[in-house]
Amino acid sequence: MASFSVGGAHSSHRTPSLFPTPPTIRMLKHHPVLNCTPFFTTPSLFSPKNLSLRSSNHRAGIACMSTTTSPVGKDDQKLISGQLNEKVVQASSWIDYLPKEIQPFAKLARVDKPIGTWFLIFPFAWSATLAAASGSIPDFRNLAVFACAAPFFRGAACTINDFFDRDFDKMVERTKERPMASGAVTPFQGLCFFAFQLLLSHGIFLQLTNYSWIIEAAFIFLSCTYPLMKRLTYWVQAYLGLTINWGAILGWYAVKGSLQPSIVLPLFLSGCFWTILYDTIYAHQDKEDDVKVGIKSTALKFGESTKEWITGFAIASIGTLALTAYNAALGRPFYVFLAAASGQLAWQIRTVNLSSAADCNRKFVSNKWFGVLILSGMLLGRVFS
Repeated sequence: MASFSVGGAHSSHRTPSLFPTPPTIRMLKHHPVLNCTPFFTTPSLFSPKNLSLRSSNHRAGIACMSTTTSPVGKDDQKLISGQLNEKVVQASSWIDYLPKEIQPFAKLARVDKPIGTWFLIFPFAWSATLAAASGSIPDFRNLAVFACAAPFFRGAACTINDFFDRDFDKMVERTKERPMASGAVTPFQGLCFFAFQLLLSHGIFLQLTNYSWIIEAAFIFLSCTYPLMKRLTYWVQAYLGLTINWGAILGWYAVKGSLQPSIVLPLFLSGCFWTILYDTIYAHQDKEDDVKVGIKSTALKFGESTKEWITGFAIASIGTLALTAYNAALGRPFYVFLAAASGQLAWQIRTVNLSSAADCNRKFVSNKWFGVLILSGMLLGRVFS
């Protein structure tokens, strides 16, 4: 589950050095056959007293390279041509300091990658803020209750996603080390952990000022069926939008005890459009593996036209947010922040390199700033309305 499961810390690519070693030297220096130590490691190679050694060392290096019978691999070819060889490197995290028995379950819940939790919290916080009375801030109690429940609910969503996708995850480079794909957690253990997290989140949801079991049940249904959609439709990111933005409905109901479609509906749709945008960028990380294993996504559907498509969804998201603000009678400060948030989306779309997994992940994680800008604008817009 893309946005549920990815993390901000969720980049594990190698950070380049400030003064990187030239790629050809790096390849030769570490190649098991081509490494000619005197040629590369003589400290005083260019000192006057060793000028006489330079030509002999150079010849030794050339001889070493010319006599090898080992073929140059794909990675070496990339290094020779100066291309960046992007490989996923598992970075250590604070999870590694937990007891070994707990680590697989912490990784299963993505507790070290909070971006998915933020994507759950933002729609609820937006809606609860809009539901506040004019000139006041939202009820902190409702926000705190949902903020406490969101990590458990998101963890449950990640767990059921990994349960259904465990066979696919084994064939995808980025996901093959996930606990259920690697066998660190059995399917039965995963289902028990899923139920445990749902139970915890349900107990917290009950503390909302106005609780609706129907809204929560719909939330759970969407989360459990989302993993199946990627087998059925290329519009799986749209289904994820329905799932992850359900908090927009729950947030308003928690405050008002009823729904106001003129505000809640455009807010919900704006979140769905936003989700399609950021999760399409995220899905470009796995597009080659997805084709091999038969997983569908909007990244594959849009293909070379991805930037045009997500530009349309950005415009739709900003437009429906403006309609929401108008219907909710927000003050002028909101529109200033909406303009800034529009710039953030434009920057993402203009600069994202859809062929770079690392850059797709960076742009995906940057969407937290879009959420923060919109929430800040709603808070000030409500206070000064």
